[in-house]
Amino acid sequence: MSTTAVTAATTPATAATTAPAPSVHVRALLTWLAVYPAITLAQLLLGPALTGLSVPLRVLVVTALVVPTVVYLLVPALLRARGALLRLRG
Repeated sequence: MSTTAVTAATTPATAATTAPAPSVHVRALLTWLAVYPAITLAQLLLGPALTGLSVPLRVLVVTALVVPTVVYLLVPALLRARGALLRLRG
């Protein structure tokens, strides 16, 4: 079987199970829904421990923890939840 035949055979099934890509506005909203609570939680948990640092260093520490958490965990989880919701709404 050629590569074209395999791609053509698998594309419809894949397309039927994935949600359409969100618009830039939806992605911005989902990112904000992940960033705001993550920064707030980081500030609440780390704020007392970081009070002796200058503002740029505090921001560096918080963003070094929050950005990977948001990019690799929170936004993908929100995108999966959005996809599940869209599939349920059918």
